[in-house]
Amino acid sequence: MHIADKETGILGANGVVGAGIPLAAGAALSAKLRGTQQVAVSFFGDGATNQGIFHETLNLAAVWELPVVFVCENNRFGMGTPQSEHQRIEDIAVRAPSYDIPGVTVDGNDVLKVYAAADEAVTRAREGGGPTLLNCDTYRFRGHHIGDPGTSYRDREEVQEQERQRDPIRRLTEVLTEEEGVSEDELSAIEAELAKELESALEFAKNSPEPLPEDALNDLYAGSIQP
Repeated sequence: MHIADKETGILGANGVVGAGIPLAAGAALSAKLRGTQQVAVSFFGDGATNQGIFHETLNLAAVWELPVVFVCENNRFGMGTPQSEHQRIEDIAVRAPSYDIPGVTVDGNDVLKVYAAADEAVTRAREGGGPTLLNCDTYRFRGHHIGDPGTSYRDREEVQEQERQRDPIRRLTEVLTEEEGVSEDELSAIEAELAKELESALEFAKNSPEPLPEDALNDLYAGSIQP
């Protein structure tokens, strides 16, 4: 969640619900003013679409025709609150016409459908067509955080059924093996390579020194200004 990497265009995030939405609009405005082909993308959940900043930003992005894609990863729960208890609507994409921008809903657990919808939205933004609201209908298999078992607001059977029917990795695996001719051995090799990469990253983190107290304010200000 709190990852930033300027080299790959990841601007970072914060813990305030919906707070990344206006930052994406700012990045899109910067790209438009500089005349680049860059497109900003903001990711958020269903709960964030109730925030005032969501509506304010979509309105301004539409007025200024900013190259930005707003992606709602609708996992059907705002923390522990089902979507039906905090919204009257089911399809979040219906909020897009209020700002005269496209609203597209796609199966968020189908990798290829998400790719196709995202490609269309990015292409539109890059060609000067303005923003798109992309609603990815998905499901949260686990709790909201490590201490949330996710059992107080839904049935375990519901989760198991979703995992059986909509696991995106399993579904993509079936497409690759049945339609694209990818072998099980090739997929196993990819999984082994990724597991090795993750283990290496974990060991690097464990073996890295603890930060010093005097470094607590580093990178909080432009130019790493110290107090």
